[in-house]
Amino acid sequence: MAKQFEERQFNIPKLNGISEKTIEEHLKLYSGYVKNANEMLASGQFERRFPFEFNGMRNHEVYFAHFESGPQPLSSESALAKAGLNLERFKAMALTRGIGWAIVYYDPRIKQLLNAWVDEHHLGQLVGLSPILVLDMWEHAYFIDYTPGEKKKYVEAFFGNLNWQNVERNFADAI
Repeated sequence: MAKQFEERQFNIPKLNGISEKTIEEHLKLYSGYVKNANEMLASGQFERRFPFEFNGMRNHEVYFAHFESGPQPLSSESALAKAGLNLERFKAMALTRGIGWAIVYYDPRIKQLLNAWVDEHHLGQLVGLSPILVLDMWEHAYFIDYTPGEKKKYVEAFFGNLNWQNVERNFADAI
């Protein structure tokens, strides 16, 4: 039998601007991605839908890990800050019209951070690159707390709760 994906458990403290209800409902969605990916893996039927479920699972794992252990600032002396992370450009991309994911990747070949918009989990992922910073911009990530017109408030709440040490770990693993 094929090895199964394990649903991660996250140590997410109470967040400012993102309700416990939002996190609870969002984690249920993540659980569904794990379940669906496992069902497809067990059946041996890697259908068109498998990349959607698999990438949805992995993107959410990076997203939720950003909140673990509470907010921590990004040091201007950190390797990630020195690598040229442009948060204003990233936030502008996140606030463009539409649903999807705003993701910062690191390309070790050219030693550069790259921003990418992923419309759906299986459309737009940068092959072979590890996600460093992942921001879920699907409505389920914020609709309980904010209207679609208040996406900027959600993005600011996301960054206000971000544990940059966890993001730095992603970067260190990628370089």
